[in-house]
Amino acid sequence: MQRVAEELTEIARELQILEAELKRLEAEYNMFFGGRLKRPPWETRSRVENLVKKLDRTQISNYGDRFRFTTLQSRFSTFVELWERGLRAREEGRPGPFAQPRPVDSRAEAPQDEQVLHVTTLRDPMREIDKLHALYDQLVEAKKGSGKGAIPFHQFAELVKKQVSSIRGKGGEEVALRVAMKSGKLALTAKPLKTKGGK
Repeated sequence: MQRVAEELTEIARELQILEAELKRLEAEYNMFFGGRLKRPPWETRSRVENLVKKLDRTQISNYGDRFRFTTLQSRFSTFVELWERGLRAREEGRPGPFAQPRPVDSRAEAPQDEQVLHVTTLRDPMREIDKLHALYDQLVEAKKGSGKGAIPFHQFAELVKKQVSSIRGKGGEEVALRVAMKSGKLALTAKPLKTKGGK
């Protein structure tokens, strides 16, 4: 009986580590695509992949732990797909999910000063509250820097929920949300994330 309890504690501890490492990996990729890291975070990604493989081979009898692992595993695979698309687009010189839009004014080549602060994907914001909080925290942090106050979390959540359901209503399975700073102004953009079947 004690051994079962120890195993459960061990699994819960490993899930906690996986969650923390996944958040760290997400932040490092955001820094890479935002130009603050010179190369992709391969070491962190390798650690997360090994943890996912190890837990996938483990018999998780606790339903709550199994659900938590499945959620983390699916979140990781969604991000991997997004990162791979971003890297491929960058190599091919195409705009990808992390692309910084070109200046509209063609008369003068204005310096591109947009800085991507955070990118995440959502299907249902109310079921992915941790991702919503991470996005909100990044907005609050950026607003502090600009000296402006942020809207309350419940208003922000409602706004994101409306944007996501509006985009999903047009056929998008998943929505990519991006927080960026351009010319000192903060912008939150949402766009449909095409599935593997799409281009």
